[in-house]
This record gives sequence, structure tokens and C-alpha cells, in this order.
Amino acid sequence: MEKIKEALAKAKSQKPVAKEVARVVSVQKNISSTESELSAINYNTSVVIKLNPAHLEKNRIVSTVSGDVNANVFDSLRTQVLQKMEENNWRTLAVVSPTPESGKTLVSINLAISIAHQPQKTAILVDFDLRRPKVANSLGLHTNKSMNEYLQGEARADEVMINPGIPRLLVMPTMRPVSRSSETLSSSKVSSLIKELRDRYESRIVIFDLPPVLSSDDAMVILPHVDCILMVVASGMSTEAEIEETLHHLPKDNLLGVVFNKAEIEPKSYYYY
Repeated sequence: MEKIKEALAKAKSQKPVAKEVARVVSVQKNISSTESELSAINYNTSVVIKLNPAHLEKNRIVSTVSGDVNANVFDSLRTQVLQKMEENNWRTLAVVSPTPESGKTLVSINLAISIAHQPQKTAILVDFDLRRPKVANSLGLHTNKSMNEYLQGEARADEVMINPGIPRLLVMPTMRPVSRSSETLSSSKVSSLIKELRDRYESRIVIFDLPPVLSSDDAMVILPHVDCILMVVASGMSTEAEIEETLHHLPKDNLLGVVFNKAEIEPKSYYYY
């Protein structure tokens, strides 16, 4: 905890800038999967919606740009996250934040794209921020069938999976806010979906973009069903008390680490705990 506080204090002392910065602690381990499983995954049944590069740039989705210095940051985050997940045989990752506007959706999207770029991994990004869904808007996705229809029993899970023109990546967007979101997320339908997404393929990493922990109990409903957690903290957006309260709610054994967002740091410098 003391090391976390020291890193947070250092991040808060930096001047915020527009560029997003992300770093997380890692444990070294080789990442492997089976080529036969990857070749068996069929995306032909998924709706393909090509992304608009100008829209992505405007919304700071940088992982689609090869060689971009900011994309490299998320590639580094990806490597560290995957190493830790492989070590524990984890396949589902929840991305949370203490408070709104911390950039958790931005981190979720860029991390999912970066993971999909790994030839031995596939990724699914699920927008479970049912109160303020942002994944679709950030990516520029427009679809008639989304998590809204799936949760209402009007569509199958495979019908709301969108391939955004990126190999080995699927997105399950939520297009509109959902009333009684906490009750919806605690339903057997959602827990069954999480299990199905996790167990279908060993090469698959499932990323859930969850609501801010302190804004509602929605995130707390989902966390017991996922393998591990990544917390996003934005410089100047959350107080030390809010960060400590959030950490109090998160299970320590499967907390991967903390991403410091919107902080100006020296190139190649890292915050660890």
C-alpha cells in the first residue's frame, strides 16, 4: 500500500497532458497457445464493421496504428498483463476505475486491440458499463443488435459480436443505457455469458469495461465472476481517499495492478508496486 501511495503521489505531482500513459507491474513468463485452436475460430458469422481511422484518432484509439509511440505503451501494458494472466491461468479481465472520466474505456479498447495483435491470442471486449456505455461511441460502431438486445432476450450472444475489421478481435457493445443495471448484471444470464466467453477457447482473453467502483454497485456485482482486475487512475481525477476506498473494495489476490492515466512521465519510466 505504501508503494502504491508513493506512485500515486508522484503521478499526481505531474502536469496532466492529452496523451494517455499506461504502465502495470508484470511477472516474466512465456506466452503460448495452440495454433490449431486459433485456426478453428470462425469469425464468418460475426458482423463486420470497419472502423474509421479519423474517428479512432479523434478518440485516442492508438493501438490500431503500427509503430505509434502511444501504441507501444499499450503493447507494453499488454505484454505485462498477459504474462501475469498466463501465470495464473486467468482469461477474464475487468477494467475499473474509482470515479468517472478516468479513461478506463480508452484503456480497455486499446488493450483489447493490442492483445488481438498477438498472433497466439484472441480478444473479446464487452461493454458492461450499462449506465454509461462508451465503447461503441469511442470506436464509432453503429449496430441494431447489441448487448441491449441480448440482455432483453431478443438476440443470441453471437449475434451481438462485432468484428471491427481487426483480426482476432470481437466487440460486444452496449448501445443504450440499461435501467436497473445492477439487477441485470447480477442475473444468471450474465453469469452464464461470462462463463461461456471464458471457457470457449483457451487462447481467448475477455475484457470487461465496468462502471466506476464508487459510482454504483454494478462493478462489485461482476467482480466475483472474473479472474482478475486492472484499475485505471487518472491524474487529478480521483482523490487519495477515493483511491484507497476503491482498493478496499477490490480483492487483492487478483488485482493485476494500477494504470496511471493522463500523467506526464519521462519516456520509458515506470511506476511499480
